[in-house]
Amino acid sequence: MPIIHDTAGRRDRLRSQLRSADEPVAALVVSDLVNVRYLTGFTGSNAAVLIDADDPSADRVATDGRYITQVAAQVPDIAPVIERACVPALVEHARAAGARRIGFEADTETVAAHRALAATLDGSGVELVGLSGIVQRLRAVKDADEVALLRAACAIGDAALAAIIADGVLRAGTTEREAARALEWEMYRLGADGIAFETIVAAGAHSAIPHHRPTHTALADGDFVKIDFGAVVAGYHSDMTRTFVLRRAADWQRDLYDLVATAQEAGRDALVPGAELRAVDAAARDVIADAGRGEYYVHGLGHGVGLEIHEAPGIGKLAAGTLPCGAAVTVEPGVYLPGWGGVRIEDTLVVTEGGPDLLTATDKTFTVI
Repeated sequence: MPIIHDTAGRRDRLRSQLRSADEPVAALVVSDLVNVRYLTGFTGSNAAVLIDADDPSADRVATDGRYITQVAAQVPDIAPVIERACVPALVEHARAAGARRIGFEADTETVAAHRALAATLDGSGVELVGLSGIVQRLRAVKDADEVALLRAACAIGDAALAAIIADGVLRAGTTEREAARALEWEMYRLGADGIAFETIVAAGAHSAIPHHRPTHTALADGDFVKIDFGAVVAGYHSDMTRTFVLRRAADWQRDLYDLVATAQEAGRDALVPGAELRAVDAAARDVIADAGRGEYYVHGLGHGVGLEIHEAPGIGKLAAGTLPCGAAVTVEPGVYLPGWGGVRIEDTLVVTEGGPDLLTATDKTFTVI
């Protein structure tokens, strides 16, 4: 999609956070490649970006000689530094410009890389300051362009699932792998740049395994078929899970599905800006626990989604913090009965003041195919 992101605005918001932090730094070297893409638009496999806390003209983007043309095209508004060792090159640039407190991404750099970097600065008077999650917190709140890309990715997922159902792919005799590959191919055919993660197709007892990997097991009449999948459009991921039954459904399957659907609705309704993340999780979890199935709900309610399939904020019973307005998140409770089968229902939504904006449109009514 022809969307040009306001990467300069993103860098300015980060700049403001660097100045107002409890322990401010003169500059930050960002080396996580997803964060580099978010801040600059650069998509190469080796890069880092230096964000000056005060002067945008002092920002630099580093990459190696393979990407000279690409970095010029994708990041025309930041001067490049062409060095394979991107982080040391940018730290040296900041030091030479007079910075004495230089931040780095503590959750990206290895211990060995930090030791080597610190050794080169020994005696220089420069302090390296590890920062965690600062760019990820910015990424948690999506702008209108990001929401448009997420919506497009979700629409591809909806259309692809509808297509394989209409084509009769989900029938007895089709293997889990065949169904997964058919769904992935359909997403590509509809314009996806990639798949968000390895597609999950889990039939029968396999549906009780939350992250089952498709096998050569054939679907059979009476099976639960759990499908968890997503598309990627211009770097942005969709995520959706639907659970069906083939040909004939038992009463226990209907009951289990109705329970998860009720919990999922409660989780969606709890997506209110400013809500405690733990409280959002509890809204769905309590429904399942009150029905006596709590021990079979073994994961968190959801997660942020965007340039990564799992990003901030995480929504679980141990999560800290509150839900920001503008966050794109999943709501995906599940109940898994070992040896029998399981149900998960998942949507991607955007948190807004007027209620959550549902991006995944596939019907959630109990469906026998």
